[in-house]
Amino acid sequence: MILDLFLIGLAIALYPLPVMAFVLVVSAPRGVYKGLAFILAWLACLVAVIAMVLLFTGGQPPAPRSPPSIAALAATLVIGVGLIVYSEHRRRKSRRPAAAASDEGVPDKGRPKGSGRSLTSRMDQATGWSAAGLAVLLQPWGMVSAAAATVVKADLSHVQSFVALLGFCVLSTAGLLAMELYMVFAPEKAHLSLVRLRGWLERHKDPAIVLICLVLGLWLVGRSLYQLTG
Repeated sequence: MILDLFLIGLAIALYPLPVMAFVLVVSAPRGVYKGLAFILAWLACLVAVIAMVLLFTGGQPPAPRSPPSIAALAATLVIGVGLIVYSEHRRRKSRRPAAAASDEGVPDKGRPKGSGRSLTSRMDQATGWSAAGLAVLLQPWGMVSAAAATVVKADLSHVQSFVALLGFCVLSTAGLLAMELYMVFAPEKAHLSLVRLRGWLERHKDPAIVLICLVLGLWLVGRSLYQLTG
């Protein structure tokens, strides 16, 4: 469980779309406040999912080969296959002409001039509640669902499970927290660095999404098949 949560948390932290959106949020007027709202909503989603799973299991992992255990493994397998399929879909889509590609709400080469400025303007006018709602919408819910299926194995009678769950939440939010603290302690330098980061992500987001989803999907499929057939 610990290794699975680590890999899922790392994939969530590296997923580029929330990072790109957070850069816009934290770079806007009152960006530190909006960024905090984004992070709190992001964490609240993770904690809520974990809490619902633990409430369902009572903090005790189901017995091996029991229906709940098999159902969790089957769910992990389905999610893994879904990530692989999405990875291939994204790869093919990124090869199409830029004008036909989906922009995921982020400026792209095929977009009309000024569209990036329009998006920035909307973020400038956004409130903390808007930033929180954006965090909920941009959660990579497929990966969060994989984490939920993994948390079924958590045993709250052992300290390691608490540490693993806490570590997952921290790791999944680490990049956002680092950017938020950077803006707090060095706002001018941070603004320039984050703008460059967002520009780099705009150019490389599709290969990053393909790689992250493919690697995590293969891991989940392999792990679940091994446990289902072992």
